Amino acid sequence: MTAHVDITANQQSELLQLHHDLQNHLELLLPAGQQTDCVRAAMRAGTLAPGKRIRPLLLMLAARDMGCDIQQRGVIDMACAVEMVHAASLILDDMPSMDNALMRRGRPTVHREFGENVAILAAVALLSRAFEVIAIAPDLPAGQKSEAIAQLSSAVGLQGLVQGQFQDLHEGAQSRSPEAVALTNELKTSVLFRATLQMAAIAADAPPLVRQKLSYFAQDLGQAFQLLDDLADGCKHTGKDVHKDQGKSTLVQMLGAEGAVRRLRDHLRSADEHLAGACHQGIATRQYMHALFNQQLAMFS
Repeated sequence: MTAHVDITANQQSELLQLHHDLQNHLELLLPAGQQTDCVRAAMRAGTLAPGKRIRPLLLMLAARDMGCDIQQRGVIDMACAVEMVHAASLILDDMPSMDNALMRRGRPTVHREFGENVAILAAVALLSRAFEVIAIAPDLPAGQKSEAIAQLSSAVGLQGLVQGQFQDLHEGAQSRSPEAVALTNELKTSVLFRATLQMAAIAADAPPLVRQKLSYFAQDLGQAFQLLDDLADGCKHTGKDVHKDQGKSTLVQMLGAEGAVRRLRDHLRSADEHLAGACHQGIATRQYMHALFNQQLAMFS
């Protein structure tokens, strides 16, 4: 990504306000129940724990950069639905039968805090709530709601997160080609980014060419994020377990840290080109991604 898209102080303040608005809306959509309602408490713990909110921020920034009025209630509803799906996927990823993680976002994983059975039910309930939120969202025509639900459900299933997690669990410890690893990474990460950006395009009523460029952007973005996550595996202060990738075939293991960083930067350059071609009415999305990756890559320079 290029230097002319740095974030100004005013834009940083706006990002913080958007983050605040998303957090408040998630609180509204996932209200606290009775003290004995463990499933509801687990849903809130998995979703409302402090996080970057990258996917919902991307949806809202990209929608605005394509000319959409993000003050429409339906846009923030779609953004929060994406975050619920992401939270549900993390709860399931962390389970003992999956990645067996102990920490997430600086606190015990949901299954450690509430038990495995409650964690599974909370993840299912979050997925159900996400689709309900889109289905009843105001300010969105019925056709846009249906298309958004189709995009998000496809990202979750056998063409997306489920298949990616299966491949990671059953093939991750085997010797694999870089292409095979990249395919798993696309399913684990790029596909949900693609749905997120397509939902922004749906809200903005963007033309097919713009949607195609956003799809290419999401593919590069997901690869870059997975490379960054693999690079950070041995780092402390990430809020997650360290060295969870030991024994797995990752691009970092294959290319070395320097090679992985080079590949990551190649994906970022390609992502920026696709995004610049898609969003003509603003550069807030480019500024946000530029700042986010620069901050993280500073650890490896």
